[in-house]
Amino acid sequence: MGAGHTHKLYRHGHSPVHALPPHCKLAAVFAFVLVVVCTPREAMWAFGLYAVLLAAVAALAEIPAGFLLRRLLIEIPFVAFAVLMPFVVPGEQVQVLGLSVSVPGLWGAWNVLAKGTLGVAASVILASTTELRSLMLGLQRLKLPPMLVQIASFMIRYGDVVTDEMRRMSIARRSRGFEAKGVRHWGVLGKSAGALFIRSYERGERVHLAMVSRGYAGTMPVIDEVTATRAQWTYAAALPLPALAVCLLGWTL
Repeated sequence: MGAGHTHKLYRHGHSPVHALPPHCKLAAVFAFVLVVVCTPREAMWAFGLYAVLLAAVAALAEIPAGFLLRRLLIEIPFVAFAVLMPFVVPGEQVQVLGLSVSVPGLWGAWNVLAKGTLGVAASVILASTTELRSLMLGLQRLKLPPMLVQIASFMIRYGDVVTDEMRRMSIARRSRGFEAKGVRHWGVLGKSAGALFIRSYERGERVHLAMVSRGYAGTMPVIDEVTATRAQWTYAAALPLPALAVCLLGWTL
């Protein structure tokens, strides 16, 4: 799978969560999110228990609360969408703080916020305790189609290359006194975007030729085989199994 690659979400540590095999963590997070999505929105107490479970995992992984909360800001667009739902969804109206809002809209907003926040938090914990290379190996271990794994791996690595190229082009423009302040500068930015596309395409061709010259034939070699013991699978199940019990209670109570 190539050399190791550390992303900005990853937080180096030696906790039991860090030590779990990546495919165990991927399966546990997927199962947890699936359980959360299947929970009835009316069981509000259940989502509180899910949050407690995630907080326990974050504490075990030694992830500071501030670090986790900052990474949760990525869901702001979904929060904005949820805030609008009580005002645009038709149905029975109720007064809240002097405003007339829709009851189905309120339930929909709660559903999006609760399940979305828990899903994002679980994903952030996964990313904070697992390196990108390990995630790719975990996906491969879970029998995801090899071509999809390769595409995801190349996309992640090449994204950094393109970002660095954009940064260098931006520095070059500023060093020449250019600063985009209005519509009249859109032409320069458009030309820069075109140049970036051409450079990226040519870089991709060079990388592909280099890989082919080193024996690449459509599959990436697996340097280390990632395995998991029964005990490690049991540790990983400590998140989704209690969540499943809460979900079942949510449907029966």
